[in-house]
Amino acid sequence: MSLPASDLILQRMMSLHPKIIDLTLDRVHRLLQALGHPERSLPPVIHIAGTNGKGSTQAMIRAGLEAQGLKVHAYTSPHLARFHERIRLAGSLISEPALAALLDECLAANGPEPITFFEITTCAAFLAFARTPADYTLLEVGLGGRLDATNVVEDPRLTIVTPVSIDHQQYLGETLPEIAAEKAGILKRRVPCVVGPQQATALEVIEARAARLGAPLLAHGQQWQVWEERGRTVFQDEAGLLDLPLPVLPGPHQIQNAGAALMALRHLGAPEAACEAALTRADWPARMQRLRQGPLPRSAPGIELWLDGGHNPAGGAAVAATLSRMAPRPTHLICGMLNTKDVKGYMRPLAPHVTRLHAVSIPGEANTLPAEATATAARAAGIAACTAPSVADALASIAAENPAARVLICGSLYLAGAILRENG
Repeated sequence: MSLPASDLILQRMMSLHPKIIDLTLDRVHRLLQALGHPERSLPPVIHIAGTNGKGSTQAMIRAGLEAQGLKVHAYTSPHLARFHERIRLAGSLISEPALAALLDECLAANGPEPITFFEITTCAAFLAFARTPADYTLLEVGLGGRLDATNVVEDPRLTIVTPVSIDHQQYLGETLPEIAAEKAGILKRRVPCVVGPQQATALEVIEARAARLGAPLLAHGQQWQVWEERGRTVFQDEAGLLDLPLPVLPGPHQIQNAGAALMALRHLGAPEAACEAALTRADWPARMQRLRQGPLPRSAPGIELWLDGGHNPAGGAAVAATLSRMAPRPTHLICGMLNTKDVKGYMRPLAPHVTRLHAVSIPGEANTLPAEATATAARAAGIAACTAPSVADALASIAAENPAARVLICGSLYLAGAILRENG
């Protein structure tokens, strides 16, 4: 079967720079100038950075805005099953013909000049957003913030910094304050910033940058709070109290993400009905997603099957907190991770909740951690572990031993993407 035109163009774009990641804004500014500066013609921008929770927060904000009948562009990365997921135009994923035409146009405008895959595809997204009418544009940072390709928008309507933790040290710095400084790089002069829950050293960095820029902060624990009470989400800011359902996205960490989304919506003037829709209508795949349909669940009908793409220590802690609230059940992990991640840090909080980990290599991923190395890291974190040739083999082994087990496929968005593609 022949590949879609967009896939062929995307493959060509991968060869335009020797590195996958090379943080600088020079190449993006050059290409945007050649394209006529589409970044200056976007509908009002909400720019979101942070280590964990960016995508979930964006999904909730989008649900709340769309509940008001507003048209919303959304940009996110990485994609899971298809590249088209990264670019949502006024509520719908970009079509194949539109994507292929945009990519072709960007490739022609760039010529033979070096540019990374993320940079040129971000420029394509800006071009699409500038040409399609909408009420808001939601931009999720790809990596860091200060030098991320999305950080060329000079006057966003609002910025958001979700919880900052240790990740991507090879690009962002070894310490939490260094990483927080990169995330806070999206703050703009006099533009309000919603700040999710932060460790003290990260918050200090964000506050210092906000003070230099005169950017008003709407910070968790100061201008707003959120908590769970009697099976409800309770949010409070200076405008008053909201008593709302729990987020449809599972896990106690989603309460914090909901708080940031609600503060953003309240700042934008959203009514209470839109705030409720943000929590009840958000959809964000591979974040503690229950898999009920497709060949994988059908192969083990008694198994309670879940999928999560978290991949750093904070992500592991979030999954552990979610598992701790589930009904007791033997729980197995099928785990594949990249060789750039803190594998033991991810697994350590999971150890008390897991019967066994079945390590796999991520199919088709050059930077996968070999299954045996993942299993070794799991044992070091206190989890009994074995290896399996594939996710399907691991699931079959678990089902044969315990046909009513809970199984969580986890460790990487790249593994989650492979599962979603294979599972239709």
